Amino acid sequence: MPDQPRTALITGASRGIGRECAIRLAALGHRVAVNYNTHPEDAEEVVKTITEAGVSAIAVGGSVADRDQVEKMVGAVEEAFGPVEILINNAGIISDSLLMRMKDEDFDRVLDTNLKGTYYCSRLVVPGMIKQRWGRIVNVSSVVGIRGNVGQTNYSASKAAVHGFTKSLAKEVATRNITVNAVAPGYIRTATTDVLSDKLKETVMTWIPMGRFGEPEEVAPMIVFLCSEEARYVTGDVLRVDGGMAI
Repeated sequence: MPDQPRTALITGASRGIGRECAIRLAALGHRVAVNYNTHPEDAEEVVKTITEAGVSAIAVGGSVADRDQVEKMVGAVEEAFGPVEILINNAGIISDSLLMRMKDEDFDRVLDTNLKGTYYCSRLVVPGMIKQRWGRIVNVSSVVGIRGNVGQTNYSASKAAVHGFTKSLAKEVATRNITVNAVAPGYIRTATTDVLSDKLKETVMTWIPMGRFGEPEEVAPMIVFLCSEEARYVTGDVLRVDGGMAI
């Protein structure tokens, strides 16, 4: 039996994994808020795809690193659809450099988006979930939060912190029928990986037992499952979708 329609907010949903999650949740009948920061035209394209299929969707702009913008974003979703019942914290950035060359602002910027953004969004929607005694939060992490990576001390730290955040919040809300999980993708074919040099891609391939990059449609089903009623007994977990990279 399908889940009842819920209100879902997906950050960084204009492209890649977030886009795929938005379309798949909408296909299940959920109302979807597509967050974007720098690509409004892509977000509107996702909304158009969803609404043409007869499901409600809106695009909501805002940087998750900015608390005021997050408050406005969540407010807009609540005004349109009611309390957020499904939150997918997908927005994230990279700013790679060896530690000895890393600038303070690059470290801060990555932590502000990847970690504090997850905190801001979750903190704002949890009260509504508690009131309704139902909620799903899925934090999109990364395999480098588990295994680390050269040149990504800031990114790895942010994603490892998300794992700790996930487990702690899961314990806080478990008795209220709210689950909190993280999905840690490996190298997925998105705009971020498309810009990598051929030499670096060849190196990365040696780390992946399956010998290829993943696709957004190979990650989204795991996230969507964790948002479902069927996943009600799964919480506080970090699930890898990485082609075996962290084995």
